[in-house]
Amino acid sequence: MKNQITNFCIFFLITFSALVKAEPIKLIFDTDMGNDVDDALALAMLHSLESRGESELLAITLTKDNDEVAPYVDAINTFYGRGEIPIGITNSGVTPEKSRFTGVTLESDGGQYIYPHDLQLGDPAPNAVPLLREILANQPDQSVVIVQVGFSTNLAQLLDTRADEHSDLEGVELISRKVKHISIMAGTFTPINDETHLEYNIVQDIRSAQKLAEEWPTPIYWSGFEVGLAIRYPAVSIEQDFSYVDRHPIPESYQSYVPTPHERPTWDLTSVLWAIRESRGYFGISEAGLVTVLDDGETTFTVDPAGNHYFLIADETQREVVRELFAALVSEPPD
Repeated sequence: MKNQITNFCIFFLITFSALVKAEPIKLIFDTDMGNDVDDALALAMLHSLESRGESELLAITLTKDNDEVAPYVDAINTFYGRGEIPIGITNSGVTPEKSRFTGVTLESDGGQYIYPHDLQLGDPAPNAVPLLREILANQPDQSVVIVQVGFSTNLAQLLDTRADEHSDLEGVELISRKVKHISIMAGTFTPINDETHLEYNIVQDIRSAQKLAEEWPTPIYWSGFEVGLAIRYPAVSIEQDFSYVDRHPIPESYQSYVPTPHERPTWDLTSVLWAIRESRGYFGISEAGLVTVLDDGETTFTVDPAGNHYFLIADETQREVVRELFAALVSEPPD
């Protein structure tokens, strides 16, 4: 028993030392914020992981085309003390509908926003694709991880970009040089109730998803619909864990979307966690292969040792561990 305890302590110290010395993951968050509240939970978790020194959020690019989304994201960033993070918008016309929850950050009291932000409704903001080029061009080679938890619209357009004032490299070359891999919440790789499920992020922009799957030059780690569906965010966390302030935008957003006792699937959070803590054993990984996006939005996976696509797998034990970890990280107070 004594030897087992000693070995565990040594393992813990080595692991902790490695974490302390590790450089933060440079990350771009590409999101359809506003369509589902799991994007907001994922953004809160990103801020907690950055406060822990595990990541550096370089930019947030949006694939939902609605004017409320950028001010909402700016308000969340400001709440966590990082209002300077660049935000890029889309004019794709994909899902322009008003969100059920982004309006919570537009509430004011005495002429002042409850949740302050500099980016106002209707203010101009940079387009996502040029912003992606600018951010990538200024980073070391093979250093950036992109987390895509919305549609493939921005990244598909990035593939076709030409040299510009930010870089002499065209899109594929710039991606190959600067991006380590992407972690995306998209597709379905296990039948749901014995039926094929056409996943939302794919279906909303099938052509862009097809282009991404066929042409993206770096490894892609796909978190399928089935993974987040099986890991529900605890309702008790929304109800109790954010009471360190009188008002908090994350539980308010959640309750505006679908109130507790509903427990929302954690689709987007799974891709964030994999991107930042890929070596921690929270998920299993498939064999190497290739994902194909069919014309109706179905995703298929073919094993291929030469392929650079993988999908996440979570067993029952992993799901329970990850569920509790999500609650702890999402509800962690700002610095």
